[in-house]
Amino acid sequence: MTANPATPLLDTVATPDELRKLDPSQLGQLAYELRAETIAAVGQTGGHLGSGLGVVELTVAIHYVFNTPEDRVVWDVGHQAYPHKIITGRRERIRTLRQGGGLSGFTKRSESEYDPFGAAHSSTSISAALGFAIANKLSGEPGRGIAVIGDGAMSAGMAYEAMNNARAAGNRLIVILNDNDMSIAPPVGGLSAYLARLVSSRQFLGIRDLARKISRRLPEPLHRAARKTDEFARGMAMGGTLFEELGFYYVGPIDGHNLDQLIPVLENIRDADEGPCLIHVVTQKGKGYGPAEQAEDKYHGVQKFDVITGEQVKSSGGPPSYTNVFAKTLIAEAARDDRICAITAAMPSGTGLDKFAQSYPDRAFDVGIAEQHAVTFAAGLAAQGMRPFCAIYSTFLQRAYDQVVHDVAIQNLPVRFAIDRAGLVGADGQTHAGSFDITYLATLPNLVVMAAADEAELVHMTHTAALHDEGPIAFRYPRGSGTGVPLPETPERLEIGKGRIVREGSKIALLSLGTRLAEALKAADQLDARGLSTTVADLRFAKPLDEELIRKLIGTHEVVVTIEEGAIGGLGAHVLTMASDEGLTDAGLKIRTMRLPDAFQDQNKPEKQYDEAGLNAPQIIDTVLKALRHNSAGVAEARA
Repeated sequence: MTANPATPLLDTVATPDELRKLDPSQLGQLAYELRAETIAAVGQTGGHLGSGLGVVELTVAIHYVFNTPEDRVVWDVGHQAYPHKIITGRRERIRTLRQGGGLSGFTKRSESEYDPFGAAHSSTSISAALGFAIANKLSGEPGRGIAVIGDGAMSAGMAYEAMNNARAAGNRLIVILNDNDMSIAPPVGGLSAYLARLVSSRQFLGIRDLARKISRRLPEPLHRAARKTDEFARGMAMGGTLFEELGFYYVGPIDGHNLDQLIPVLENIRDADEGPCLIHVVTQKGKGYGPAEQAEDKYHGVQKFDVITGEQVKSSGGPPSYTNVFAKTLIAEAARDDRICAITAAMPSGTGLDKFAQSYPDRAFDVGIAEQHAVTFAAGLAAQGMRPFCAIYSTFLQRAYDQVVHDVAIQNLPVRFAIDRAGLVGADGQTHAGSFDITYLATLPNLVVMAAADEAELVHMTHTAALHDEGPIAFRYPRGSGTGVPLPETPERLEIGKGRIVREGSKIALLSLGTRLAEALKAADQLDARGLSTTVADLRFAKPLDEELIRKLIGTHEVVVTIEEGAIGGLGAHVLTMASDEGLTDAGLKIRTMRLPDAFQDQNKPEKQYDEAGLNAPQIIDTVLKALRHNSAGVAEARA
């Protein structure tokens, strides 16, 4: 960025109604200051930077031209909306971004009337904007629905499903396609800008409308030919034929950083009566900040960083992340078995499969933001004898649940699900938490569901999954660094449905699934110090349960507590169902289940999130002591 001598404006623009009072000649200066403020804020908080920098001018233009919040703007995914937050009344809080009690890293309805729809998963914006547009049409209200969607998000089928149903919205629906990879656009320059202004102008649309009225009077074959000629001519000059076929009036591509191009086109579309419109803008991810422009990922997601140098704050070392352990183990498995392949849905670096792709490019598949396709594609590979690993975040696998059920589980195909970001995820908050996968997978017939207690267990589970051909198998592991346990030189094939005793005791039994094992061991130390001899078991499997081990622990301990990093309906529910079916609690209920609360937890540091969830050692101890008091009271009452 270079210095700009103009008078600062951002201090005078807290909301879009103040933005709309500016002269058009001042908007460039405002964009400059907005970009600088975004960089400064993310430098302090970390977060998604490159995508927001790429839409600074577009953000200014949208709020300048349209009557927000009456016109509803839906930012697809939402991590591009930091500049939007700054100029919609949240600048004073922008340095609380992604912090506990602060602003969400995504759009959020409860934060502002300028966030009409919460978005953190991709490709939802057109459907939501269409909903706003149709609702206003039905109620006679004037507002539009405006979707801002990136070209990557257009790889998901949901975007096209929405566009295919958009005709009824008329000119109330506007889709702005933010193309920041040049994956769709031809070169952008003066000619394309001129054409965009021309075909969106009142004069052109008026002539076009007149021509259409005349053509309707022609015999049907000539009328159809005239319509196709219009679409073909504009498609040849500008592209966008696909969008035209879906019923959208296509304008573009235009330079998304040139306000002199953006403003007139947006104003023309605002005032047009053409039906649903798609405006194709080309932007540069990380625009205006040298380190982001030069970085391979354009600073998509960053730690806190030095604004002057761009150098990100580095972690202090420590054990490898679970993601890296999985990637390294999978590469080793692929060296042994050429049937192993790996699939990700637009998250190669997030799942570690970028490393796998470097070693085995022909066996690595990034299908884009298309989780449903990823799962059924994996099912097809498995049906043909391959050993596919489908590596997807827990929160994103939710989007492909029908495919997991119908295409994998019912057919009992050996697809391996590597479920990253299981449990609570810290700064990304409620929309990215992996809270539900135990519940929604362990309820399915044929599926094996494992959870790694530490990174050594993850090595064993990856190896076990690679060798498991009897049906689908899933293993879950959290975001972030491991515990630092030594990694095994030779992985162990785990016996399906068998847990392990980590610590022997006699009075209390803690049944852990996943990485709460460390907290269970801490709790056991303190319970032992109170004279309460405690067994700690790592069940490893949510399905099938180790019924023999559970039966033994229930029968020999006074209190049994299950502990998991998942929502209600998971391990605890399955243990209680087993105990009920077998009459194991007839002598008096002494089983307690600890799980995530029935709530969507806001962003915070993971350790604080788990404290809020009641899944750390102090809460485990409290649960045990309350159960003991309850049991003692029950026995005394029975004797009386």
